[in-house]
Formats: sequence, C-alpha cells, structure tokens
Amino acid sequence: MVKLIVTGAFIGLTGVILSYYGNPANTGFCVSCFMENIAGSLGLHGNIRMQFIRPEIIGFVLGSFLIAVYKKDFKSTSHGSALLRFFVGILLIIGCSIFIGCPVKMVFRISAGDLTGLIGLAGLTTGVFIGMQFLDGGFRIGRSAPSPAGNGYLVPGLMFFLLVFLIVKPSFIAMSTKGAGAQYAPVYLTLIVGLLVGALAQRTGFCITGGLARIFLWGPKEVKGCPKSTALLMGILSFFVFAFVASILTGQFSLGLHGQPSSNESYGWSFLGLLMVGFGSVLIKGCPLRQLVSAGQGDSDAGAAVLGMLTGAALVQNWGLGGNAAGTPYEGKMAVVIGLGILFVIGLLYRERGSGIAPEYQAGLES
Repeated sequence: MVKLIVTGAFIGLTGVILSYYGNPANTGFCVSCFMENIAGSLGLHGNIRMQFIRPEIIGFVLGSFLIAVYKKDFKSTSHGSALLRFFVGILLIIGCSIFIGCPVKMVFRISAGDLTGLIGLAGLTTGVFIGMQFLDGGFRIGRSAPSPAGNGYLVPGLMFFLLVFLIVKPSFIAMSTKGAGAQYAPVYLTLIVGLLVGALAQRTGFCITGGLARIFLWGPKEVKGCPKSTALLMGILSFFVFAFVASILTGQFSLGLHGQPSSNESYGWSFLGLLMVGFGSVLIKGCPLRQLVSAGQGDSDAGAAVLGMLTGAALVQNWGLGGNAAGTPYEGKMAVVIGLGILFVIGLLYRERGSGIAPEYQAGLES
C-alpha cells in the first residue's frame, strides 16, 4: 500500500508542476490528449494545434520497460486477443475525447477545482461497475501465454524511435507553434518525470479504473476469487490530495463549474464518454495509462491497445469527434452511442456463463 500511496503522490505532484512550467492547464498528464498530439506530429491528422511528440508518453513506456528489464519482470506475453484490444483502444480514446481528458486528467481537473470533473468521475465509476458485472458473469479475453520475444519489444522500440524524432526533429515530423500542442514543459523535465511515473506504475500496478473496480468488490458477497483491498484506492486518493495541495500552492486552483480549462457544459455526454472508458478499460484490463505501462513490460496485447489508442487519436481529430468549449459535436455523440453498443456486444460474445471472474483478471484486482 505504501508504494501505491507514494506513486499516487508522485503523479499528482509532478503533474501539477508540469502544468505550472508549461503543460496545458488542468492537464498535468493526459494520455488521450498526448496521443492526439503524437498522432498529429506523425502526420496522422492535420490539426496544426495538436502536433507534438509528447515525452511523457515515451517515458511511461520506456520507464516501465527499463524497470521491468532491470527487475527481470519483462516477459513477452499475449492473451490471443490483440485485435479486440486494438479496437477497444480506439473506443477508449474516443470516450476520453468527449470528456476532454483521460481518467488521469480527470483527477487533475477535479483537484484543480473543476467541478465538471465530478461528472466524469460518476461516468467512469458507472462504466467500471458495468464492466465488473460482465467480469463476474464470466467475461474473458484469454489467458496470458508466452509469445515470441520480438512482440514484446515492438512498442518500446516505437517509443525509442519517437524519442529520436523528438531530439533530431526531422522534417517529416510536425510541431505545433500555437494551441495545446505548443504548450509543454521543458522536454528534459517531462521525459524524466515520464520515465519515473512509468517505472513506479510498473512496480505498483497503479491504475485509475483498477482502483475504482475495488469499490465493487466490497459488501456481504465478494466477487469470486478476489480479496478485498484498498491499496489502489489509497493510491488514487494520494494522487488527488497531492495534486490538490500543489494546485493551491502554485496558484492553479480555481473552484467552479463554468469556464474551466478543457471542459464544457455538455454534462450528459461527458458522463457517457467516461462511462465508455470505464467499461472498456475493465474489459481489456486497465485504463489508457495502464495499457502503456503493460506494453512496456512486454504485454503485446496491451501494445495492440496502444496502437489502437494512437489510431483513435487520429480518428478523433480527422472526424471531429472530440468535445470542445462549445459542447459535444453530433459526430462525437454518435460515436459514443455506437461505441457503447459495441462494448456490450463484445461483453456478451466473450462471456462464459457461471465462471465468475477469470484468473487472468484477478491479478489486476488484488493490489
């Protein structure tokens, strides 16, 4: 538990510091926003305001990779469901874009006084609850098994090349000169922080949706095979408290419901967007941050989810799906409705009745 509390504190404190030194307001870290930046930098979309190779994303993966290799935890594995996780990865980023932020950014928004973030928290929690019902009903995506060693190195290798591109700045890499893509803290600082966050998350199993899932394992009847624990929840609480205090000390705290950075008044769709993220994250064993960390330690199916998230980031920008200050566009609303329908179909198709939570999910719920 102590390690998770330290991890949460580090994420909360350093995220606010990065916003203070240049990252977008109320953001700190945001996997979905940063994936959209990377997609734009690679030419996968043409929004000139969202193009930058974010060192934080690189750091999350390489930090996990390096500590896993050092601790001899790196194992190239697969669950035989790479295509499924690729597709759900797309839906995760679409859901995040409707809310204008991933679950990690949600905590930063709330800690900085953005009350609209509480609506996202309600949606995310509801989505996790729905996902847990499918797990308890026998949903499973396959058991972890060894895969060819090269599979586990693909995503860390991709991040290494992105790091080279960030340093060398070849002509085919686009970089924003205005907008959110041009707002960033010093590169060396964000890279170091990203590496440390990735390493800590790998060692502790830190995951926002995993922590929320623990809530639904309490009560008179426990879910089969999953012991009660508050460790992940304490990590999230530590994250919030340290981010809250840091926001006040750095003058970034502003309590209110209206006019907050990276928010709008499309409350119902923000709720549904993060509901889709919570639901999908439970089905594929982790929130967007967790997918990056798992890919770094050799999980090739998580690597497929990461590539799906990158694809989703491009689609959000090319198709105009994301929420903005004016609200949620029609295209984004349709994407959420269709995406939720698809997740329910996936949940039903991959269910084995009466089997309870599959063993491969239990490890992610026992922290």
